[in-house]
Amino acid sequence: MINVGQMDSLATQLIAGDRVALARAMTLVESIHPLHQESATLLLDRIMPHTGKAKRLGITGVPGAGKSTFLEALGGYLLTLELKVAIIAIDPSSPLSGGSILGDKTRMSMLSRAEHAFIRPVPTGGYLGGTSRRTRELMLLCEAAGYDVVIVETVGVGQSEVDIAHLVDCFLSLQIAGAGDELQGIKKGIMEMADIVVINKDDGENHARVMLTRQMYQSSLSIMRRKYPEWAPRVLTCSALLQQGIAEIWCDIEDFYRQMTVEERLTALRKQQQLDAMRKQIEEQTLQALFARADVQARYSQALQQVEGHHASPRGAVNDVAHYIIEKLNH
Repeated sequence: MINVGQMDSLATQLIAGDRVALARAMTLVESIHPLHQESATLLLDRIMPHTGKAKRLGITGVPGAGKSTFLEALGGYLLTLELKVAIIAIDPSSPLSGGSILGDKTRMSMLSRAEHAFIRPVPTGGYLGGTSRRTRELMLLCEAAGYDVVIVETVGVGQSEVDIAHLVDCFLSLQIAGAGDELQGIKKGIMEMADIVVINKDDGENHARVMLTRQMYQSSLSIMRRKYPEWAPRVLTCSALLQQGIAEIWCDIEDFYRQMTVEERLTALRKQQQLDAMRKQIEEQTLQALFARADVQARYSQALQQVEGHHASPRGAVNDVAHYIIEKLNH
């Protein structure tokens, strides 16, 4: 049975900015225990009126691009502006424990100690697209706790990380020069979703290569269809290690928000994201409910055996299970 009083108390502490309460709420939301899921739903309902005020940023990039170093530099700069920063660092899951295995929090030591910064490593749990199943809800918890900027750092697996673009306002793609994959990087896919491209490691002898790579990205973006009519994607450079170019990147992020307020584009974007998230969760829970039925499980097992024994094609087995489910729903 859900303890409503405990959820009300947790919500009150969270809204007051209690970091321990935020961590507890995130653990609750991430739990797959049925009772915890019911409690998490109640908690999320309580905090919804206090969400929606933060800037939502997504950061992705190829392995080795320096995402953690970049976030340390960007987060540190935002702290100097007296902004509260929350980072949700999506990590690959351990095949043994299911937990995070990269430990991005340990690579952002300054932010980990900062009073007005909060870092949460989150395992993907096998979820594709570079994010986790509960990323959006974790973002809402951070907003309710009073964080001004909520950043999601994706796994960094390459061109498939488009899910993050449907969770955030501004999507940054972090790239590097001289790695031999510049042409791969400017292909369609994740580049079409990027609002700002940042080429990191612009220092020392690498400067010339960075400038050349920047020109390549600018040329590529100039012929791609715009994601939003109000915003032309920009290509910037920085050295996260030396903390150079970070202020300019934040300036462009703020410019993005100014442009996106035209005709309330940002409001419309967030409403659509919210509806998409609801639709996706309904589909997932409907499937879970269907496959929890003993008769559907039996039909599914029978279909697996038919395919395994080469008595039916995968498509035929899929159609058989689907027709069975439709028939049961119609009765």
